[in-house]
Amino acid sequence: MDLQEEFIRRLEHDRLIASIKDPKSLDQFLETDIQCAFLLAGNISVIKLYVDLLKKNNRFVFLHIEKIPGISYDREGLKFIAKYVQPTGIVTTKSSLIQLAKKEGLLTIQRLFLVDTDAVKNGLKSVNEIQPHALELMPALMPEMIVKLKRKSSLPIITGGLIHHQTHIDAALQSGAVAVSTGKPKFWRVQPQETML
Repeated sequence: MDLQEEFIRRLEHDRLIASIKDPKSLDQFLETDIQCAFLLAGNISVIKLYVDLLKKNNRFVFLHIEKIPGISYDREGLKFIAKYVQPTGIVTTKSSLIQLAKKEGLLTIQRLFLVDTDAVKNGLKSVNEIQPHALELMPALMPEMIVKLKRKSSLPIITGGLIHHQTHIDAALQSGAVAVSTGKPKFWRVQPQETML
């Protein structure tokens, strides 16, 4: 099984991704059984320590590189991430970074903000051309858009943002999302209803 297949299999099992926004959340995440994390904490001087800690604990770790100060968003920045930091992959809103990261052997998740019809149309066109390994839709509170985009793309859909209740997670999963990302540790221990079926 290749890394992408293993990652998708874990998402289908866990149905949750921890968005780690500070060191305290990192410790809380390591107390859970969730296998996948989006890392939005740290900076260029500590990010390798965080990634190494997560990988030592057999977790999939994706850097949201636009949230990590000190890393440039270009070919050299992606080479640094791939060769030195060595996460499982990246999360980004920038299609150009998806292409560079794929060339460096990283898994890629394209984040798409559903702000209006044009953003959805252009984002979907770009995603279908570039083919990241997964698509993250933001915010998660739009189940009908998850259903619609699931019909128009074969990519695994992750969704996140503005999650305040377990019902938000359940609705996103029931609408076809493979997993939901959340930065709220109180949800990291809760099994979504769909996984209990």
